[in-house]
Amino acid sequence: MLSGIRIEDNGVPIYVQLREQFLRAMGAGVLKPGDQMPTMRQVAVAFRIDLNTVRHAYDELERAGAVVLIRGRGSFVAEPPAALQGADHDAEAERLARQVLATAAAAGVDPLVLASKITALAAAKEEVQ
Repeated sequence: MLSGIRIEDNGVPIYVQLREQFLRAMGAGVLKPGDQMPTMRQVAVAFRIDLNTVRHAYDELERAGAVVLIRGRGSFVAEPPAALQGADHDAEAERLARQVLATAAAAGVDPLVLASKITALAAAKEEVQ
């Protein structure tokens, strides 16, 4: 798992790079619900970074509901939440869309190009399932 992670000197905080790459691995199915995450110490040693930096990334993953930290046992990929329905689903979709648009604007990405990429990725994921 750690071999797929790259830490770059690009101005993005290391904990953010770790968090995003772990989330991508979860989204791609490399890390599945119930899988044990590498220990914080393993990540810190592998990338020669401060343990507190790794802890920050793991804490963010826990706050997002992506991992469950079990003291004495480790960190595990969380089960996905139950699918939202009705107004709750629509409100969350709206919130996520606005968040993605803001991120795209900050990165200089055209929102229409991003929308087509998301559509293509969703279609490909449906074909696999």
